[in-house]
Amino acid sequence: MSLDACAALVQRGDPDRWLSLMSAPLAARRVLLPIYAFNLEVARAPWVTVEPTIAEMRLQWWRDALEEIALGGAVRRHEVVTPLAAVIDGEAARLLDRLVMARRWDIYRDPFEDKDHFDTYLAHTAGELMWVAARALGATDPGPVADMARASGLAAWFLAIPELEARGRQPLVDGRPEAVRELAEDGLVALRRARCARAQVPVAARPALRAGWRAGYLLSSACKDPLRVVNGALAESEARRRASLIWHASWGSY
Repeated sequence: MSLDACAALVQRGDPDRWLSLMSAPLAARRVLLPIYAFNLEVARAPWVTVEPTIAEMRLQWWRDALEEIALGGAVRRHEVVTPLAAVIDGEAARLLDRLVMARRWDIYRDPFEDKDHFDTYLAHTAGELMWVAARALGATDPGPVADMARASGLAAWFLAIPELEARGRQPLVDGRPEAVRELAEDGLVALRRARCARAQVPVAARPALRAGWRAGYLLSSACKDPLRVVNGALAESEARRRASLIWHASWGSY
């Protein structure tokens, strides 16, 4: 199957990763598109129904598909699964299975148990996704990728908080402004580590990390005024969003 379906999914449903893909070489896009389309479909699964059992079944379908890829045998024909199987190996399939399992939290209204639970959720969603993408492009050191995923995952989570709360979820262990500021500061520390370790990330793998290019601005804004997070006023202007990506792409950074 062609990548056209994956491209259409990502373009419609994940504008940040789509825009970052446009700054990547064509060869990288061919690898990243199925991975990002898979992530989008899994992220949507808990929200397309109010019936938990059906949402669980949808996630299990993706787990079954990943198991087929991991086993190396016949893989079901599907507009996302088929191209995904062409760009990931068994180890990546097992990592993505942890992403699917973490998304079970999205089905229910239970809060995170504690900070460790929240950190694990981010590591298994944003973290596994970015590592699978970077590894598929030749990265061998998970450290900088984990730091970049932590920073960008927090930034994306902050953007999502108003909608999550509107849907009856409790997205933060501690929603006080001072706790939000502390989280943002933690993300900025991780971002600085990731950027200082740029030399450890092959040039070919950097497009996978560049998907989180907005993290610096968003986390800095949350530090300055944590109330912007809950008020849904965190995002930068569209012009700034695009200009910052162009800057990072021009310098081969993230």
